[in-house]
Amino acid sequence: MIFKLETNDEDERAIYITGNFNKWNPKEEQFKLYKNEDFIYIIEIENHLLPENIEYKFTKGGWENVEIDKFDKIHPNRKIHRSLEQTKDFVEKWRYNWGPFKEEFFPIVEIISEEFYIPQLDKYRKIWALLPHDYYNSEKNYPVLYLQDAQNLFNEGAEFGNWEIDKKLSLLAEYGRGDLIVIAIEHGKEERIKEYIFDNDAIIKNAEGKKYIRFITDTLKPFVDAKYRTKKDRENTGIGGSSLGALISIYSGFLYPEVYSKLMLFSPSLWVEPQNNFPMLNFGNPYKMKVYLYGGDKEGSKMVNRIKKFSKSLEKWELEKIYDFETIVRINPEGKHQEFFWSQEFPRAVEWLYYDSLEDPTKTIKND
Repeated sequence: MIFKLETNDEDERAIYITGNFNKWNPKEEQFKLYKNEDFIYIIEIENHLLPENIEYKFTKGGWENVEIDKFDKIHPNRKIHRSLEQTKDFVEKWRYNWGPFKEEFFPIVEIISEEFYIPQLDKYRKIWALLPHDYYNSEKNYPVLYLQDAQNLFNEGAEFGNWEIDKKLSLLAEYGRGDLIVIAIEHGKEERIKEYIFDNDAIIKNAEGKKYIRFITDTLKPFVDAKYRTKKDRENTGIGGSSLGALISIYSGFLYPEVYSKLMLFSPSLWVEPQNNFPMLNFGNPYKMKVYLYGGDKEGSKMVNRIKKFSKSLEKWELEKIYDFETIVRINPEGKHQEFFWSQEFPRAVEWLYYDSLEDPTKTIKND
């Protein structure tokens, strides 16, 4: 069957077709279109690879780069019967890193405190809450995600860029998966390494990670639960971050599994614990924990290997019935140790951790 696509919105990104014939994989080389002439792309797919009733979309290599219409809405799944043998489609525009974003779905950003007191460290820290866009027009209670390194999560002008989680939460809200409160905790600047290292004198003397973990769990979480309409139970509470922020989140989950059931770990600094000698608590009934583990091939030769080794350790601990892990490992061949790539991964991680889904999110979009 021949699929022919016309699009005037051209750039250097390759175009792929995806659908119910390849498990909605948005970037599979055998389903890459070739350019036939200006603005025209073609692919021929052998009939035995296609079901009789075909559903499909076009992407530029990922759901963050999927086709959209002239109103910036995600195009519904295209449908065709295999007997037609040939089809011709037109794409008006394409997403880029999940954008454009709709302001009406942006989260409400509140500063919890410019100087929130940390009794465990005798320090003060700025903390934000990102609330669903309709928080004050609803009576719902919401799950919560605690994230490290707030300066690099949504603040424009951050030195290394930011995750754009405000924009990504608006995207999630647009297709009905934005019922989430994010608590963003400012890192300690020159104290960051000391606070995000648990206990390793070889890395830094007098590490404060133990106290920092206790701050989030024993001080900040009760405050947030009292101030906002949260779902307080462990099944609705997650923690995460990138790099050292991901590392301290691992410790948080392993030492307080009665509090956290979800770990969002982007490019974790596993070099601090190369043998994965994390302190573990043993329970008669292992806690179930979801772990979203991401890294990039271009982060350095050891990043991916360490992530895979850590994943194997999770499997081992599960067999030993220390924990009941549900893990997903995503490796981006183009990924670097940068906020841009963590930004791309954030919506996927939220969806899997909180909505128990790996579906193409664009299939559930409300086109009303």
